Amino acid sequence: MSTILKKEMNKFSQRLKELRRERGLTQQGIAGLLNIKQQSYIRYEYGTGEPSLNTLIKLTQIFEVTADYLLGISDDY
Repeated sequence: MSTILKKEMNKFSQRLKELRRERGLTQQGIAGLLNIKQQSYIRYEYGTGEPSLNTLIKLTQIFEVTADYLLGISDDY
């Protein structure tokens, strides 16, 4: 994995965890909303897995943020 890609995945993982905690949600709760296994969601937060496009869209809807923000491309929600 390239250094740039690692940096972006780290930012994605960090923002995902921050957004979940700010909203008082559990990893299990988010996994349920996404209709995926909790372990799959945990991998997103640890940066060892990446969501499908469909899951990424659902995450932006759950957290009410843009994909650019979630992916670390922009600091604007």
